[in-house]
Amino acid sequence: MSINPSEIIKSIEAEYMKPADKIPEIHVGDTVRVGVRIQEGGKERIQPFEGTVIAMRHGGINQTITVRRIFQGVGVERVFLVHSPIVASIEVLRRGKVRRAKLYYLRHRVGKATKIKQRQERATANAAPEEDVTAP
Repeated sequence: MSINPSEIIKSIEAEYMKPADKIPEIHVGDTVRVGVRIQEGGKERIQPFEGTVIAMRHGGINQTITVRRIFQGVGVERVFLVHSPIVASIEVLRRGKVRRAKLYYLRHRVGKATKIKQRQERATANAAPEEDVTAP
């Protein structure tokens, strides 16, 4: 009976991954707010970084998202390890409708050209239709 090395690695990584209910479903094009833990002196605070997800890479414990925002007229991009303890929270503010896996072309756009259409959520097939409870 031989032990598969990849299974050993997956079991070790599973200990350090955040639970699935703490991480929302994120897609490229979404506007997200990432709470980042910052150490200042002896105190720790959470600083929000809000922007558009322009890329998602890797999977499992190495999953990263690249978030882009415009700050004082300058584009700022940060890459976050989703399962890192530095990332306190991820909140999806708006769903974006895009047809690309990577939105690197937004780096060359200015102003309203960087707008992304909002994706309309459809009701899932599993969801039961709402019933009128007040009807006798």
